[in-house]
Amino acid sequence: MLGVRTLAIAVALLAVAVAGCGGDDSGGGGTSSGGDKSAKVAFVYPTTTTNFAQEMALGAKAAADDTPGTDLTESAPAEVDGPKQVQLFQAAARTSEDGVAMMTLTPELFIRPLQQAGDQGVPLVAVDVPPPAGTEDKVKLLIGNSNEEIGNDLAKALLGDIPKDAKGDVMIGTDTPGLPVLEQRNKGFIDVMKKERPGLKFIVFDAKQSPTDNYNTWSAQVKAHPDAVAYVGPGSQAAVSLTRIQRKTGQKLLVGACDLDQVAMEGVKDGYVKALVSPEHWLKGYLAIKLLADAKIEGKDLPEGVWNSGALTVNKANIDDILARQKDAQSRKGYFKDEVQKQLSNPDQYLSAPAS
Repeated sequence: MLGVRTLAIAVALLAVAVAGCGGDDSGGGGTSSGGDKSAKVAFVYPTTTTNFAQEMALGAKAAADDTPGTDLTESAPAEVDGPKQVQLFQAAARTSEDGVAMMTLTPELFIRPLQQAGDQGVPLVAVDVPPPAGTEDKVKLLIGNSNEEIGNDLAKALLGDIPKDAKGDVMIGTDTPGLPVLEQRNKGFIDVMKKERPGLKFIVFDAKQSPTDNYNTWSAQVKAHPDAVAYVGPGSQAAVSLTRIQRKTGQKLLVGACDLDQVAMEGVKDGYVKALVSPEHWLKGYLAIKLLADAKIEGKDLPEGVWNSGALTVNKANIDDILARQKDAQSRKGYFKDEVQKQLSNPDQYLSAPAS
């Protein structure tokens, strides 16, 4: 009898415990007391081999590390492969139901996958590249830049080395022709140059995505146009390729580009690159994952609109500081700590309505 009574009491206590543990965790992001203070989120990006994507991934990881309870999955093809990235995104949407941030160089392939993920209730954030047309009701937040302003800044950084009456060609190598952010940077660059240096002509060409193809394409263009006024790229690879070309050939070119590849930064330090404009990709990756995780864990609303996280011109004056910042994951995190806090504390200063 004692054994039966003991068993009954144990069963009753177990039932109470189970009921207590169950609680009400349907409060969307752990807002109920005793709810699940965790978030399963993902960052899906287009390549592991190029600086802009590596920076975003480092920022995403830092945000997850800073947010207790965050389970982050990161995935990307080694090289740019749109269909492969679609598969990775679809897998992430199934397993990271609390939110997926994504950056892609092939947005046209993501129309249906984004629509499906949104229909399933997965919160979505676009990073750097706007979501494709037809998905705006599913992807309501873009963490990006004013890319025409980035182009403006790049032009202004080169103007001092170009005489006002200069005539000749400016070579603009675009590694992903048609990608909106790069086309906008080119437009911003050309607009300023046409106004300030009206004698220049602009030759825009496909510089190719892969590092090897980009180097070979730029090498051919430099040989074909050895006396061009300037050599410019809106993406990650131009300054890398042009630094290596100058080291190899001994030529001295006027170079401007974007992003913070290590070779490109060394090019600034050694005088092969006049300026880089950094879209501060680390910060974009951080904000995207932090906002998704906080929405779930703290019950905060996910912002809507375009969050312009800013850009930075890197030249001889600040290259040593930026090289120190870019040393490792911790140095990046320390540098951006105050900026992250400022932006998260004042979202209205950075958010605007999406372009119609």
